[in-house]
Amino acid sequence: MPETIVLHTRLKPGAAQAYADAHAAIPAELVTALKAAGVANWRIWRSGLELIHVVEVEDYKAMRRDLAQHPANLAWQARMAELLEIEDDYSGNDSGVPLVWELP
Repeated sequence: MPETIVLHTRLKPGAAQAYADAHAAIPAELVTALKAAGVANWRIWRSGLELIHVVEVEDYKAMRRDLAQHPANLAWQARMAELLEIEDDYSGNDSGVPLVWELP
């Protein structure tokens, strides 16, 4: 069963435009790797420095394991590390932001 995962990240001060520019041209190799790892959709919202990601994926932890050493993802994560407050180590131990409530 597909999962919907919510992630929260934070930009470094002054990094908003560089972050937007980077996401205006996602490398094709990264898109291919994400899809091969089971990602159906990945959306990101920004409010000031706060970023909210909504990821629709077959298996989030498996996706993280698959991408942990993928060359396209390693290059992307290196670029994002320049822009984000906390670097993502792709340890695969997280489950995203916990769901608190959902409309019945």
